[in-house]
Amino acid sequence: MYDSRFEAALETIRPVLDASPDHADALYMQAVCARYLKRYDEAREALDRIKRTAPDFGRAFQEEGHLLRAIGDNDRALTAYQRACRFNPALVASWQAQADLLQTAGRPAEAGNATAQAERITALPRELVSVTHLLHEGKLLKAEKLCRAFLQKTPHHVEAMRLLAELGNRFGVLEDADFLLESAIGFEPGNTQLRLDHIQVLRKRQKFTAALEQAKHLYDSAPDNPVFKSHYAIECMQTGSYDAALRLFDEILDTLPNDPATLTSRGHALKTLGRQDEAIASYRQAFASKPDHGDAWYGLANLKTYRFTDDEIAAMQALEAGPDLAFQDRVHISFALAKAFEDRDEIAQSFGFYEKGNTLKRIQARYTTEQMEEELRAQAEICTEDLFAAQAGKGCPDADPIFIVGLPRAGSTLLEQILASHSQVDGTLELPNILALSHRLRGRQRLSNKTRYPRILHELTADQLTELGQDYIDNTRIYRAGAPRFTDKMPNNFRHIGLIKLILPNARIIDARRHPMACCFSGFKQLFAEGQEFTYGLEEIGHYYRNYVALMDHWDRVLPGQILRVNYEDVVADLDSQVRRLLDFCGLPFEQACLDFHATERAVRTASSEQVRQPIFDSGVAQWKKFEPHLAPLKQALGEELLAEAGQGTS
Repeated sequence: MYDSRFEAALETIRPVLDASPDHADALYMQAVCARYLKRYDEAREALDRIKRTAPDFGRAFQEEGHLLRAIGDNDRALTAYQRACRFNPALVASWQAQADLLQTAGRPAEAGNATAQAERITALPRELVSVTHLLHEGKLLKAEKLCRAFLQKTPHHVEAMRLLAELGNRFGVLEDADFLLESAIGFEPGNTQLRLDHIQVLRKRQKFTAALEQAKHLYDSAPDNPVFKSHYAIECMQTGSYDAALRLFDEILDTLPNDPATLTSRGHALKTLGRQDEAIASYRQAFASKPDHGDAWYGLANLKTYRFTDDEIAAMQALEAGPDLAFQDRVHISFALAKAFEDRDEIAQSFGFYEKGNTLKRIQARYTTEQMEEELRAQAEICTEDLFAAQAGKGCPDADPIFIVGLPRAGSTLLEQILASHSQVDGTLELPNILALSHRLRGRQRLSNKTRYPRILHELTADQLTELGQDYIDNTRIYRAGAPRFTDKMPNNFRHIGLIKLILPNARIIDARRHPMACCFSGFKQLFAEGQEFTYGLEEIGHYYRNYVALMDHWDRVLPGQILRVNYEDVVADLDSQVRRLLDFCGLPFEQACLDFHATERAVRTASSEQVRQPIFDSGVAQWKKFEPHLAPLKQALGEELLAEAGQGTS
C-alpha cells in the first residue's frame, strides 16, 4: 500500500470518502492505514461504519481481528476472524490467524482444522480464489465472468463448477446450479461440500424429495456425524416428517447436549407441531448455552403468545448494547426486544427496536420499490383480456388447488386453517412452486430481457400450458395427505395470478385482504425467514400495498368473478357468514369443523401458528393504532384515497 506510505494512502482515499462516505473498499483501506499508524480509534470508526452499511463484508472482520490483536485482545480477535471466514471462506489470513490463536489457547484440534482450511485455499488456482472473493463481496457479474473463463480452459474442475453453481444460486438461475452440482458430484462423489450445496439448491427448487435423498446419503455415510444428522433432520422437516426430525435432533443433543443451533431448530419443529411449552424450553436452553444466540431469542418472540421476563429483557438489552454482537444476532434481538416492549405497552421503546431491526434488514436486503413496481406493471400490461381470451380452454383441468394470496400478515393463515379443517382439504402452507415456474419461464436472460416473463405467456401452446399445470400438481403432491383439495397460501402468488389461471383454469383463488395500516404495520413488525424484503421499511411496505391493490384491481377486471376477496375484519366480526361464503366459493359443503378451526391439529409453519390454535379474537384488528404517532411515513406512502376506501381515513 504505497510502499508503507500510509499517510499518502489516506490522502488518496479521502476524496473518495468525501464523495461516498460509505464506500466499503475505501473505508477498509482507511482502517488498514490507521492501524499501521497506530491510530486505533480511527481504524475502529472506519470498521464500524463498514459493518453498519455492509454487514457481510468479510475483509472488515478480518481487519477487525488484526486491530484487536494489535491491542492485545486475542479473545475478541478470534471471534472477529471466525466471522470473517463465515462471510468469506477464502480469507487465508483469517484462517491462519485462527490457527495461531487456537493453538496458543490450547485448542489444537480446532487449530488443525483452521490450518487445513488455509492450506485448501492456498492450493486452489489463483483465479478461483479471486472468484471466491468477488462472490462473497457481492461482485457477482465479475465473479461469473472470471469463473466461466476459467471453466473454458479447465471444463471439469469441480471447485470451479461448485462456484459457478453458487453464482447461479444467487442469480436465481437454479436449474443451471442444479445441473452443475449434479455433474460435479458425478466427477467427485465423495465431495461433502458439493452435496451440502446441492441440498440448498434442491430445496430452493422445491425438489424436497431429492434434497432429502442427498441429506440421507450424507447421513448414511457417517451416521454419527452431527452436521450430517442436522441436515437430514432439517430436510425431514421440509417434507413434513417432524417426528423423525425431532428424533434426530434429540440424538444430536445426546452427543452435543447444549448445541444452540440444534436446540433452536428443535424449538422451531416443536412450535410448528403446536407443542409450545416444549418449544419454549428448547429456545431457553439454547440461549442459556449461548447467550447471544439471537435466533433462539426471536424464536420465543415469534411464538406471539410468549411474554419475556424482566431478567430476559435485561439480558437482551445488555447484548444489544454491546459492541460484539454479530449482525444477524443483532437483527433477531432487536425484533425480540420490540415485541417484549410492545407486550408491556412501552410503545416508544418498542417502535425504536422495530425501527432498528428493520433498518438493519433493509441494508442487507437492497430492495427497491422501483424494481418491484416495474415487475407488477409488466403483469398488468401483458396479462390482458386478449391473453385470457386467446388461451381460453387450455391448461390442466384439475380443480384441486385453492390459492390464498395477498400480503403476509393479512389473515391468510387463518383462512388456511379454516379450510384445512374441512375433511376434503389438505393444508399445505406456503408453496413456492408457482414462483419457481415463473423463474423457469423468465429464463437466463433475466438481466437484459426483464419482461420475457410474463410476455412468454402469449406464446405458450396448449400442450405447454397443460404440462406446466400438471407439473405444479405433480410437484405439490408430496405435501398432501390424500384429501381431494389442498391449499397453497404463498402470499406473493398474487403477482402471478395470470400464470395460475392459464395453467390451472379451475383453481380457486382467494385474496386475503386486511386494513392497509394494520396489514402493513404487522408486516413491518415481522422478521421473515426469507423473502418479503419490502416489509423492512414503512415507506417501502406502504408503496407495495398500493401496488398490490392496483394489480388485484387489474385481475378483477380481466378475470371477473374468479377471485374471492375476504377481509380479515369481516371474518373477525362474523365468522359464520364468512366461513360459509368461503366454502361456497370453493365448492365445498359446510362442516362445523371449519368454525371450530382452532381445534384442528396440524403443522403450521407461519408466524401465526399459535394464534390460529386459539378461538378467533379481535384484539389484533386495531393494534397498529397504539403506534400511530410513529407511522406518518406509512400513511403518506399509502395515500389518503386508499386509507379512506378502507374506512379509517388518515386520522
